[in-house]
Amino acid sequence: MASSCRNRLFSGLLFLCCGFLGFITSPAEAAIKKYQFDVQVNNVSRLCHAKPIVTINGRFPGPTVYVREGDRVLINVTNHAQYNMSIHWHGLKQYRNGWADGPAYVTQCPIQTGSSYTYDFNVTGQRGTLWWHAHILWLRATVYGAIVILPKPGTPFPFPQPYREAEIILGEWWNGNVEEFVNKANNLGLPPNSSDAHTINGKPGPLFPCSEKHTFSMEAEQGKTYLLRIINAALNDELFFGIAGHNLTVVEVDAVYTKPFTTEAILIAPGQTTNVLVQANQASGRYFMAARPFMDAPVAIDNKTATGIFQYRGIPNTVLPSLPQLPASNDTAFALSYNKKLKSLNTPNFPANVPLKVDRKLFYIIGFGKESCPTCLNGTRFVASLNNISFEMPQVGLLQAHYFNLKGVFKTDFPDRPQTPFNYTGAPLTANLGTSTGTRLSKIAFNSTVELVLQDTNLLTVESHPFHLHGYNFFVVGTGIGNFDPAKDPAKYNLVDPVERNTVGVPTGGWTAIRFRADNPGVWFMHCHLELHTGWGLKTAFVVEDGPGSDHSVLPPPKDLPPC
Repeated sequence: MASSCRNRLFSGLLFLCCGFLGFITSPAEAAIKKYQFDVQVNNVSRLCHAKPIVTINGRFPGPTVYVREGDRVLINVTNHAQYNMSIHWHGLKQYRNGWADGPAYVTQCPIQTGSSYTYDFNVTGQRGTLWWHAHILWLRATVYGAIVILPKPGTPFPFPQPYREAEIILGEWWNGNVEEFVNKANNLGLPPNSSDAHTINGKPGPLFPCSEKHTFSMEAEQGKTYLLRIINAALNDELFFGIAGHNLTVVEVDAVYTKPFTTEAILIAPGQTTNVLVQANQASGRYFMAARPFMDAPVAIDNKTATGIFQYRGIPNTVLPSLPQLPASNDTAFALSYNKKLKSLNTPNFPANVPLKVDRKLFYIIGFGKESCPTCLNGTRFVASLNNISFEMPQVGLLQAHYFNLKGVFKTDFPDRPQTPFNYTGAPLTANLGTSTGTRLSKIAFNSTVELVLQDTNLLTVESHPFHLHGYNFFVVGTGIGNFDPAKDPAKYNLVDPVERNTVGVPTGGWTAIRFRADNPGVWFMHCHLELHTGWGLKTAFVVEDGPGSDHSVLPPPKDLPPC
């Protein structure tokens, strides 16, 4: 597989990317796209510090995967690093094909050092911006990249055709070894260090030391419109993003078109993607694009601002850029208002097929607590739970255990609701209400409709949580502050054009209700996309049963599936 950069003319669009091989049949037929991903350790310098990081093909961020709706994709991952590796193709539904989903010990065991595995999947019924990232340990700190799914040939965007596009990937940077930080923190029973910087396309920008050359910039032509494909790859921070002097028109989230609306800034949680249109209609100059965290709870974060430059053609680099006026870091009102504006397009071509009848109602409470740890610094360590169950990862892939009917790996007795109801968002509670640890999953009937209410709690503290469901999109039918009221709140649901996505934020001290149809058989992970909380156990999984006939059952595993 060639690793040099090649030009590929694909239905009139020129892609310049490394490690990309594609061969085209006819314009009306799907193509097979092949990529080679080499997991390598390379030295990278940021903020006056040089350190070895895990990369894909020596790049940070990694290469963009370009495909069209309907394509088949083959990505061979060869692991040359000292860490075991798995890669998740975040937001791709992987129908019947959890073997290509990627979370370690859920749908596969990790790819061991010196070994390879080919992720083989079809891109069906999806177009827009998604992303890929490591799904083991904290390796997604540096192992991530964009997925750009173009519409089928001849299918236009449902918004004005942009002049050009750019991927904007927001991330975090640590000066030290992230895995060492995490291991040390776990041994002490403490949270690991916050990151030392936020980044835009791997670069922190000139507000940080030694970063003049580590600044992302894009050139704009006066009067042209640009499509920015924005991805939050940060491990632990929700982020505001804006461009000084320019409005952003939101047209898509999580690879689903939305009703367009204009805003001075967007809010984007870890795991989410947002496409915006930007018109270069201001006085020619240099303008900072900036990203900084949103946090409306008393939790320590990296509160530093990453910057890039939106630069009009012909303007010299000596012109000082201006900074955008982003919302305050604790601006809850902006966050709630922004998310309320997100609605599905809901047109004949892009309908919002919201389940109106619900077969299964689930109510999960999000909790923090402390458990005994005699070797830890304070004799305790943090634990996170759903319905008072802190999820314990197995040593064999859950999908393998399900497919081959392996006994003793997991139980399917995850409770539909908490066993001990209480005033979830009332006065802070320090007890963990008897949190237990186990590998307990919820079994869901094929093609049944599910409503899941995720409720934040004030166990230790309230906090916002972005939850990601693998294998599915879902509709966000309702959200609110305080305790969910099953007698009153459903009457306020939006069942006409709710936003459809794969990752949703549960507001601080509030709740979010989602609905989906369980039409994708297999084992599908659901977890908080804050890596800190996931590591503490804020995760679970659904076993979606096979449907009738071979077309509605899990596909057989590939021959090169990594061994456990």
